[in-house]
Amino acid sequence: MGKDVIIACDFPAKEDTFLFLDKFKDIKPFIKIGMELYYSEGPEIVKEIRARGHKIFLDLKLHDIPNTVKRTMSVIAKFNIDMCNLHASGTSEMMKAALEGIIREDGTKPILIAVTQLTSINQKNMQKDLLIDKPIDEVVMHYAYNAKKSGLDGVVCSPHESKKVHKICGEDFITVTPGIRFKDSVADTFEKCVISHGSLPAAGEERAYGQARFFKSSGRCIKDDQARVMTPSEAKKAGSDYIVIGRPITASEDPVSVYKKSLDEFLGLGVKI
Repeated sequence: MGKDVIIACDFPAKEDTFLFLDKFKDIKPFIKIGMELYYSEGPEIVKEIRARGHKIFLDLKLHDIPNTVKRTMSVIAKFNIDMCNLHASGTSEMMKAALEGIIREDGTKPILIAVTQLTSINQKNMQKDLLIDKPIDEVVMHYAYNAKKSGLDGVVCSPHESKKVHKICGEDFITVTPGIRFKDSVADTFEKCVISHGSLPAAGEERAYGQARFFKSSGRCIKDDQARVMTPSEAKKAGSDYIVIGRPITASEDPVSVYKKSLDEFLGLGVKI
């Protein structure tokens, strides 16, 4: 089973994307193309990045009636990508239809994975907004098991859930985990949050800084941006197969060095690219 670091290229346009990728010169990272970039530039952005020699995770999170998803996957299959996804909440019928659609004429297919719960979802908003009263861990495992039964290759989940997903669905069932941060970036963002508000959050109070959120629980402050986060080395120990890193790399002044650092932490010291 392959393991890799995937860079989330969440840019608004291809000019920003290529300016970023040009910094890597002969290094060809595995790239995630999300909805913002895809809807801005269309299928051509996939073809252009593929032509540059990058592996591509097309992150469009399909969620529709089974026949529509099947027909859409048959179009995606022609893009020659390496990974794509859908929402597990679309039901087993939808996931099975997607699997039928994604198979290419030669019998090959990209890795097909299901989103269990978005990393921004926590127990509180899942119950309040989605009316799901089961524990979030139980929901994630049930969705993962449904994806496995439907023939998918793996799931997108929190790195905290990787080990349990593998226990339930098997070691060959892939876990792709976003919500990856470096310890120093978490600490730096928290410090800026405190400075901007002028004080530490009170018990039960939530504070925001940019897209990051912090709350105080049991006397300590916890980062709750992508609510269930880990560092690359922690994700490795937790059993993640692929990790997805966005802003810590794309917003860095030296993205190549940060990318290499993430490879070192996740794949092991001395990794060569």
